[in-house]
Amino acid sequence: MRKAIALQQQMGPVFDITLDCEDGAPTGAERAHAELCGSLIAGADNIFGRIGARIHDVTHPSWHDDLEIILGRAADRIAFLTVPKARGAADIETALAALRNIESRLGLKREIPLHALMETHGALHQAWQIAALPGIETLDFGLMDFVSEHHGAIPGTAMRSPSQFTHPIVARAKCEVVAAAIAHGVIPTHNVTTVLDDAQVAFDDARRARNDFGYLRMWSIHPAQIEPILQGMRPAADEVTEAAGIVCAAQDANWGPIRVGTRLHDRGSFRHYWNLLVRARSTGMTLPSEAEQRFFTPNPN
Repeated sequence: MRKAIALQQQMGPVFDITLDCEDGAPTGAERAHAELCGSLIAGADNIFGRIGARIHDVTHPSWHDDLEIILGRAADRIAFLTVPKARGAADIETALAALRNIESRLGLKREIPLHALMETHGALHQAWQIAALPGIETLDFGLMDFVSEHHGAIPGTAMRSPSQFTHPIVARAKCEVVAAAIAHGVIPTHNVTTVLDDAQVAFDDARRARNDFGYLRMWSIHPAQIEPILQGMRPAADEVTEAAGIVCAAQDANWGPIRVGTRLHDRGSFRHYWNLLVRARSTGMTLPSEAEQRFFTPNPN
């Protein structure tokens, strides 16, 4: 956790950190681990305010203690909370209700966003209902638990590439999560890559998750994966150059239809290329100077 925080200080807020109370806490030490997570979130090293925490699922006896402990220490600093293994929308509603109750007791002036991990049949079946709940910020696909939920009907090879992208049941689940999230203005987040010693695998998985399935973020499980995942999620440099040219030309034409080379562009494609520029900038890429000056440099007047 401290390695990830140090890397965020070095690279800037181009990625979030989720401190893990679920799989990260040794059995019997759940309370101590939640206290550590709360202290790290509240600490001086959280300079960007982009650290959250994953609590236990709502069937675990420690889940509510996680909330109480972490928010008691860091309610005003925490970026989000992640709820794993929801069996359906009702579990997420339970977590949201508890979260809002604690916020009210603490006198918090904001609502902390919730991230929902989609790992079960019930959660996938109700993905659209979960995405529509107020306060949901991301739908996160949990590959390994999802495959395990099928009790051997899906082979273990589907927990990793290339089968995680080609097995029909897994591919369908990934597509459903993205469709539900995007339709409700929620961010779809891809599952982890379990290979820790090969940056190319992390890059390839991130690139395919972004380009073939529409995921906008991706989990890492080790600091060494963060940079290749960011690179995989970034658009290609030539795409950014093309997008900048199209959006600048569109502004010059007062957002009417334009011709660029042999292709027509209108407001439909303008939105696409604008979003590409925003994604490039949010992942740390340098935009062409004209686009940066026109759209992202504050006007001193």
